[in-house]
Amino acid sequence: MKTYAPRKADLVKTWWLVNAEGKILGRLATQIAVLLRGKDTPRFARHVDTGAFVVVVNAEKVQVTGRKLDQKTYYRHSQFPGGIKEDKLHGLLATKPEEVIRKAVWGMIPKNRLGRAVYKKLKVYRGPHHPHEAQNPREYVVK
Repeated sequence: MKTYAPRKADLVKTWWLVNAEGKILGRLATQIAVLLRGKDTPRFARHVDTGAFVVVVNAEKVQVTGRKLDQKTYYRHSQFPGGIKEDKLHGLLATKPEEVIRKAVWGMIPKNRLGRAVYKKLKVYRGPHHPHEAQNPREYVVK
């Protein structure tokens, strides 16, 4: 019996549509990361991008548990002295809710060349509309 090794030319990319309305942020992000990496398919290989494209809609309606809205802080730095900035989760959800989902998913994929390629297949939109109708994304039911 021969070992199957997927090749990039043999893979067919699928498109998934995920509705984030009423879903818990961390649980949603783990399932999106699994879809992006392709770990839900039998042809998964750690060294090849076997994942699907994921379109997330209704990003502003994502839920968090506990006191995370007030306590969770996102930091960024401008690389200049004194250039650290911080945003609370409730402020980021009000202004840029798609960034909250992107940051949660980024934390769950590998930080290497393959991880960056996988991350580019994530499309997040604030409302229910998206420009990817031509790809016919299938609805993915988040548990």
